[in-house]
Formats: sequence, structure tokens, C-alpha cells
Amino acid sequence: LFEKFKRINEGMSLHGSSTLLSEIYTELYITEGGSGEVNNEHEVRQIETASRRPATQETPIKCNDLFKDKPIRRVLTKGVTGIGKTVSVQKFILDWAEGRASQDVAFIFPLPLRELNLMKEKKFSLMDLLHHFFPETKQLHLIDCDAYKTIFIFDGLDECRPPLDFQNHVSLSDVTESTSVDVLLTNLIKGNLLPSALLWITSRPAAANQIPPECVDQVTEVRGFSDPQKEEYFRQRISDQILANKIISHMKSSRSLYIMCHIPVFCWIAVTVLERMLGEAESGEIPKTLTQMFTHFLIFQLKHKDRKYQGKTDTDPHQTRNIVVALGKLAFQQLEKGNLIFYEEDLKECDIDVKEVSVYSGVCTQIFREESGLHLGKVFSFVHLSVQEFLAALYAFLTVISSNTNVLEQQTTAVQHDFKRSTMSNFLMNAVDKAFQSKNGHLDLFLRFLLGLSLESNQTLLQGCTALASSLRSNPSSHLRELNLNLNKPGDSGVKQLSALLEDPHCCAALASALRSNPSSHLRELNLTYNKPGDSGVKQLSALLEDPHCKLKKLDLSNCSITDEGFAALASSLRSNPSSHLRELNLNLNKPGDSGVKQVVGLA
Repeated sequence: LFEKFKRINEGMSLHGSSTLLSEIYTELYITEGGSGEVNNEHEVRQIETASRRPATQETPIKCNDLFKDKPIRRVLTKGVTGIGKTVSVQKFILDWAEGRASQDVAFIFPLPLRELNLMKEKKFSLMDLLHHFFPETKQLHLIDCDAYKTIFIFDGLDECRPPLDFQNHVSLSDVTESTSVDVLLTNLIKGNLLPSALLWITSRPAAANQIPPECVDQVTEVRGFSDPQKEEYFRQRISDQILANKIISHMKSSRSLYIMCHIPVFCWIAVTVLERMLGEAESGEIPKTLTQMFTHFLIFQLKHKDRKYQGKTDTDPHQTRNIVVALGKLAFQQLEKGNLIFYEEDLKECDIDVKEVSVYSGVCTQIFREESGLHLGKVFSFVHLSVQEFLAALYAFLTVISSNTNVLEQQTTAVQHDFKRSTMSNFLMNAVDKAFQSKNGHLDLFLRFLLGLSLESNQTLLQGCTALASSLRSNPSSHLRELNLNLNKPGDSGVKQLSALLEDPHCCAALASALRSNPSSHLRELNLTYNKPGDSGVKQLSALLEDPHCKLKKLDLSNCSITDEGFAALASSLRSNPSSHLRELNLNLNKPGDSGVKQVVGLA
């Protein structure tokens, strides 16, 4: 175990270099308590919420103290993707193997669930499973957990594809009896198998409720880096302390970037980008938003992949673009399914040749991981969920630009496709609607990236990448010019920045529909100045104003090309809703006739 866990591939493919864990490990903030209930917020929103929580409400705990002096058997550790759950497990095992901690423990058996997925069609006894993963134990026929303290670690419950059925599971108590992996897992957790063994299970919050509360003795949460730990990471990771201070100052200047720095993997992405941009190697506008940061990260990977090709700038732009699109398609399809890890059959669905997969992980070395299971096969993943969400958004965006195909719509027949060409405005409306329909907010960051990529500034940034420029040049004029969702969930206050979508009057329908479908929206001010929704767009918004749940207090429609018809619609809607919260309505620089003005003035 020492040899296996002493090194870490920080954000890198296993084809790349690795670092000793002890050299770069930064202590993570882990708290005790909480519940195993599902959290239906997007993980970025959970980080923002947690960052506002007073530290006095939490009890910090260290990994090495999880089972210390406590009569508990099963610990569930929650944490969003990339927050450090696996690294915490790795550090726990390494400290034990080196004799630094947990020396009362005789055996530790780490069983990554992503590898157990490869065994879903096979049957093993628990002892067979241990012999398979840990050949050194083949002389061990039984485990006396009463005499020898034993810990089983199941890392990544959210990655477990066989369903864990605790209600109708087959009861099993014999460690030599063969069965499926999911039956072994449920019986270990229930305590039927090795009832004295200790269990440590890690999971993303969304999957934590797979285990019944009565099967969990303690819940902990990995909160990632606290603010002091963020600085410690940057200073430890960057040898040039002047440069480290520059990066820290820049990250602090952007609230959204600094909040994301709770996630260690994002800190690594930021270092990858900013170490070069703030150093002497590269120059350009420093990224201040998440979309800019991830765009720079992708461009950096594509530009610097060719160091191994004798310094050529781009050996084959067409091949590079095809690879990025294929990875984006994989990211998009698996994001819709809620999968963060993929197997060979998933790659085949996206026309990725499994035999040539090293090309994909080679082009985007630090984006796409190819991991070999011990003896079973290969497992694939993106370095972090946010990277998957960014690539999924890029794929959707490039597809609508290059082939006028909206991947967000339901499958249509060839005949339907001929008559239903997808415009950028329709595409973005579909994206907003789809994100609103998601109960667990799993498309929130995808939507944010998608809208960010629609900005002219980010398209200009991508134009600098030879492999992607051809797709973008095919649509030089995007309607969208400015949009900032910050860290807001669009269903709440984030919608106030969606006004730039309304250059097409039909987009008003999407905005009105979205707000009506979310009666708890906190939107109070909406500024649509210069967006030209026209009378048809204003009619859609007027229908929203009739809704008694609408909480708008201020609506600015100046210079929106509204005539008598639009004025009449506004007046009618406000008269039909006497309890309207609207207190300010700006209609300057429009084109009403006398009748339109009279109708609105009559409301005063």
C-alpha cells in the first residue's frame, strides 16, 4: 500500500509525471456531523453556501481521528467533486503504512468503486475479492476482525453503477460464499458480513442517501481548503513566492474564482494557467471569470501538447479539433446521464476508438484521464466535473455553430430537421429551459459555461486556437454580447443578467416562462434597456406581470422599440394584477402614440 499511495498524479493523466504526496499535501478542512440526506443544489452552489457558514457552527476533525476512541463502525464522508476525498483516503493509508498514525489497525483494504464496476458481471466471495485486489493476502483464508482491527475503504459511492438495494438485498454472512459485488457491498455495510470490521465510505453529496441512515454511524464532510489553506497551497505549489503572491492577489480579486478555490483541483487548474500568464512565458488578459479560466486552460493544453512534437505549433489542427469535439460529446452525453467515470462502451458510443484512446489523453493530457484497473480493464474520467461541464458546453456550442444542430433538443427526424433550423437564440433558450427543469441543478454550471462561451470576448479568445477557429468563424455575429451569472443559480437572482438574450423578441418567452416556472425567484430588478424586444417580446413579459407570484419591483424597458401595442399590453397586465409589486417602470425612448401613453398614464 505504501508503494501504491506514496505518489499523487495531481490533476494529471497517469501517463504524466507524479509527485510524492508528502511534498505537496496541504491539510484539508473536514467537519464532523451533518446528515446523509441528498442535497439537490449544484455542487458549486453548495461550496458557496458552505463558504458563508460560520466556522463556530462546525466541529473540525482530522482523517486519522475518524475511528479514534469512538465506538463507531461506519463513517460516511461527503464532499463535492475534486474537494479532496480520494486524497484524504490516500493520506490516511500512507500515514498508516509509514507508521505515523492508526497503528492499532492491522489491515486496511481500499476498494475503489470505479474498479469494482468492472466486475459487475462476475461473482466473487469477499475473500476472493480481497485476494484479487491484494495478492499478498492469498495465504489469508479468513479475517478475524475481533482480534485484528480491520478497515474497509470504499472510495466513490457516487461512482458505483450496480444499484445498492438495501431493502431487497440477499442476506449473506459467509466470507467464502460467491455472489455479485453489489450484494457483497450491501452486506458489508449492513453488518451481515464481518460485523466487527470498520467501514469508511466516501461520496459526492448527491449520492450520499443511497445508504440508509441506520447504516451510517457518523457523517463527515470534506470542505476542501479554508481561506488560509488556499494560500498555503499556492505558496507550497509555486516556488517563486513573488509569483505566488501575484496569483493569490488575483484570485482574491474575483469572488467566483476565490470561492472555487475551496476545491483543490481548481487551485491546480488556476496555477496551471496563471503561473504562465503572470510569469514571463505567456501574456494576455488575465482570466477573471470561470469561463475565461477554463478556456485558457483548454487552449494551454492544446498549445503545449506539441512540445513532444519537436516544438511544432500544431501538428494537425483538424485532428485536434476532432478530438476536442469527441471528448466534448462524451462529456455532454455522460453529464446528461450523471456519470463522472466512463468505460470502454461509453467511449464507443461517441465514436472514440478504444485502441487509440491514448491519442485523446495525449492531446489533452491534463484534462482526460486514462486509468488502468488492477487486472480488469480501463476506466476513464475528466480531471474534474467542472472540466467535463466546460467541454460539454463547448461541444454543444460548437455543434450549433458549425452544423446548426441543437443537441439540447429531443431527437428529430431528417424531415423535421430540414424545417427546423436552430438559431443561436433558440439554442440558448433551450439551454435555460433545460437547466430550470433539472431538479438537482446538474446543468447549472454547464449553462453558465454555455452562456459564457456565447460572449464575443470568449469567442475571440477561442479564435486564437487554430483547431477551434474554423467553427467559430462560421458564425461571426452572435447576438449575445454580455452576460454575467456570477455564482447565482439562474432560478434565483441570476436571471437578472439574462437581459442580453432578449435581442431576439422570442427570447422574452423563455425568460417569462422561466420566471413563471420558478415562483420562488428572488428577481426584483430587470433591466432590458437597448435590447429591442419590441411589442411581441413585451407582450410575453406582460403575461409575466399578470402573475400574482411575480415579485418584480423595477422594470426598465427604455429604448426597446415599443409602440402603442406594447404599451397597451403592459397597461392591461398591470390593471389585471392590482397587487403587483412593480413600483418603477421606465419606458423612455420608445415610440408610443397618444393612445399608448394615455393607457399607461392612466395607471398612475
